Amino acid sequence: MSANKLVAQFRDPEAARALAEAIRARSTRPIRLMEFCGGHTHAILRYGIPSLLPETIDLRSGPGCPVCVTSAADLDLAIALAQVPGAILTTFGDMVRVPGSRDSLAKAKAEGADVRVVYSPLDALRVARENPGRPVIFLGVGFETTAPMVASAVLAAEAEGVENFYVFSTHKLTPPATRAILDAGEVALDGIIGPGHVTTVIGAEAWRFLPDEYTIPVAIAGFEPLDILRAVLALVEMVEEGRPDVSNVYARSVRPEGNPAARRTMDQVFEVADAEWRGFGTVPASGLRLREAYARFDAARAFPMEVGPAREPPGCRCGDILRGVLRPPDCPLFARACTPQTPIGPCMVSAEGACAAYYRYGNVARRTAHVARRT
Repeated sequence: MSANKLVAQFRDPEAARALAEAIRARSTRPIRLMEFCGGHTHAILRYGIPSLLPETIDLRSGPGCPVCVTSAADLDLAIALAQVPGAILTTFGDMVRVPGSRDSLAKAKAEGADVRVVYSPLDALRVARENPGRPVIFLGVGFETTAPMVASAVLAAEAEGVENFYVFSTHKLTPPATRAILDAGEVALDGIIGPGHVTTVIGAEAWRFLPDEYTIPVAIAGFEPLDILRAVLALVEMVEEGRPDVSNVYARSVRPEGNPAARRTMDQVFEVADAEWRGFGTVPASGLRLREAYARFDAARAFPMEVGPAREPPGCRCGDILRGVLRPPDCPLFARACTPQTPIGPCMVSAEGACAAYYRYGNVARRTAHVARRT
């Protein structure tokens, strides 16, 4: 089967319409669901999923944008690391424009810092090989999906004896953030659409704590419209029947145990630590730092920095949006002072940010459902 045909089967309008009708038939009570992943937020709005759902279902975006949840304090440290004499700071493209407390990496680059966009940590390692006399720092952001790749780069650097490669780890773990949202009690949730890519690594059973400890169902979803509709239907059925469980509707990619090889690599290099999240503060056991055995690759230890107190962009409600307390249009800056061309907060900067999704697809989501209507 060709790639186009493979994708098409998950965008079939008739199948989408049938799923939407099944959801409407089963949903009898108001429920609030949260999609953790920013990729889900964009897919939900791009394909007009809200217009297919009954009014009983309230969808909220969660903290599943790694660029967005990187704290201002960590970004301030990254900007300081970019200014280490002779240093090359490498990172993913979205991070360059995200505002810190005072500046951004883009501004640091404009003022002379050597900031380079790479597409993987192995690209950063290549930069280190090509510049043996200069420290090359990789700003590691992301969830359990990117951490194994960064760990592999560290292991490769060790095996090759590359001595000028460093990692500034701001990696986050997804289940603790979900716990933090539920424990805070700011937004009552009846179900979680689990992140597909993350769960390919950690496994569907990593979400077992939701039904067992919080009596909240979770459905692991892919990123096509039929994936998301099937997840919503699974959640509605579990809520209606009062049987919270873990439903894996992304079985073509996600296994109960996840990817043991990726987890072993990640666990070999990293250990769990407390981490600061934008909008959350410090979340216990929610981050990854380099183990002592790999401390020589830790940029924060190799180049200790002191930066002033961190602060959020004035008026930005990105933190509330990341916790699901507000929707992007509820922010007074949204689509006014804050646009993709003039972003104030990271939720508008990042390609996975909820504000960017609402800005780009919001009108489409309100007007039409692409997957249910033939053009």
